[in-house]
Order: sequence, then structure tokens, then C-alpha cells
Amino acid sequence: MRAFVCPEIGAFDRLAPGELPDPQPGPGQLVIDVEVAGVNFADLLVLRDLYQFKAEPPFAPGMEGAGVVSSVGDGVTSFSVGDRVSAVGYSGAFAERWLVEAANVMAVPDDIGTDVAAAMTIAYGTSYHALVQRANLAAGETLLVLGAAGGVGAAAVDIGCALGATVVAVASTEEKRAFTRDLGASVAIPADESGFRDAVRDATSGRGVDVVYDPVGGDLSEAAFRSLARNGRHLVIGFAAGTIPELPMNLALLKEASLVGVFWGSFTAHESGVNRANAEKMYEMVRRGDLYPRITERFELADAGAALAAVGERRVMGRVLVDV
Repeated sequence: MRAFVCPEIGAFDRLAPGELPDPQPGPGQLVIDVEVAGVNFADLLVLRDLYQFKAEPPFAPGMEGAGVVSSVGDGVTSFSVGDRVSAVGYSGAFAERWLVEAANVMAVPDDIGTDVAAAMTIAYGTSYHALVQRANLAAGETLLVLGAAGGVGAAAVDIGCALGATVVAVASTEEKRAFTRDLGASVAIPADESGFRDAVRDATSGRGVDVVYDPVGGDLSEAAFRSLARNGRHLVIGFAAGTIPELPMNLALLKEASLVGVFWGSFTAHESGVNRANAEKMYEMVRRGDLYPRITERFELADAGAALAAVGERRVMGRVLVDV
């Protein structure tokens, strides 16, 4: 089958279109004929052996995608050949056919586009779980989103607005800040540590924010935590900046604030039913027009390396897809 192949871990410059054997489903597994795959920052971590999962080369990268079930293994009763589905896995979506665990597959309703399903699975799944189950974000609260123009950040802005929060977006360039305002952010401020707290204070009339959504880490994390209002919640999503920040513990005491971890992969493994319910709720929000995933760039399978580079270099806004 056609695939975009990683021949060796760490050999980013050797990624190229190629062929891989057709997968065959084992017990509890199914194969999807992939139509569209999403591109995520975590794909780069897998390719560079920096992720908790270790892929065995040669393999196709790609953690999320959507398409049609083409075969099912023994014991799979929840899906049949011909079903429209989306799925997540540690790798494999950048290929014509994708072997996945049936537990990691979700049905896609007939009135939801395959591209929308592929764009929402990880970024929107992560952000919805973070804001709803982990932060209990309420209408009328203020949400500060770091990295707000990126894949998960843009999803958090979109979902936060849909939930009735006032969103303060943080992004590195004016083009990206304009993008977040188009998503619905009330205020967009620079990702610049100097003057950051003053900008947040001005945006919230001195009160501070109720929830910080932080997929970035690095230098801004402490400043964002210090910008929390009393009873605030700081969501730890990831560390795209490359460094894991250290926070003085007395900040949590003084503010009566919470540092809240968000590990969507663990959540989906332990609470798959809740994750499926989240997806159904988000699809309903799409139908109502409350959510609108921004797909800003699309690449052909042969050009998946360019898609990965664009995400790695933070040149993209919103969601990037690969058309398989």
C-alpha cells in the first residue's frame, strides 16, 4: 500500500513516500481505509524518539485520521465494514490503510464531514476534556490560552467561546493574534514575557483569569500561573516550547489555585465512554454552528513531510490535514 514512510527513528530528512505491507487485523482490531489524516506536534516527537511510545521502523507516522472500515478482526462487534469512523493511534495514519485498536475508534455521523472528523479527534478531544472535565470551565469565566493559534490552542479558543467563557488568546505574531480574534477571542496579546502580566491584568480589569490552558510550557508558564485569579486552574497540556517549567509551590497556596494535569491519552484509555460522549457533544455543537474547526492547510500524502515541517516550525494556524 502507499504510505509516507519513516525508515529510521530520528532520520527526519529521509522521510519519503513509499510502500508498506497491507495490514491485517488481529483480535480486537480493525483496518481503516484512510481518507484524511490530521497532523500533530506529537507526530514529530514520535519521529524523533521523544514520545512515550516507541515506533518500530519502517512505519508511517500519523496519530489521527478518518475514513471507512475495510476489515475487522475477531471479537469486534461495534463496527462493521463500510462504517465511517475516526481513530487515534501512536502512528500509521499517513497510509492508505491503517491498523488500529477498535477501542480507539469512534463512529462519524453521516452529516459530519470526514475532514472535520479528522481535524477534531485529538486537538478538540484534548481541549474539550481539559476545559470540561478537568477545569470545569463555566460560562462567564475568563480563559487564557497560550499558543492560541496552534492546533490544540485554536481548539481551546473555539470550545471556550462555545462554552460561554471570555477568551484571552496569546500568540506570537499579529497575524496569529488576528486569527485567534476570528476564532472568537475577546482579546489577543503577544507571547512576550515582558509586559505579559500587565497585558493580562488590563484584559481582565485587574481580576486575573479563571483558567489557563497551557500547551506550551517554557518561560510564560509561571507568568500565566501568577495571572490566575483566586481559585484559578492552570491546565498543563504539553511542552511545545521544549522546556518543562518549574513553579514555586507557594504560588498555589497564596492564590488558592490548582495545577491540573491533562493527559488525554490516559483519559481515553480509562474513560473511553466519556470520551465518546464528548465527541458526540462536540459534533452536536458543530451542527449548531457553535464550533467551527479551522482547517487552514492541506497536503497530499506525498507531501506529508512538508506538513510535518510546517507544524514543527510553528508556521501554521489551526488544523493541518493530509489527504490520503
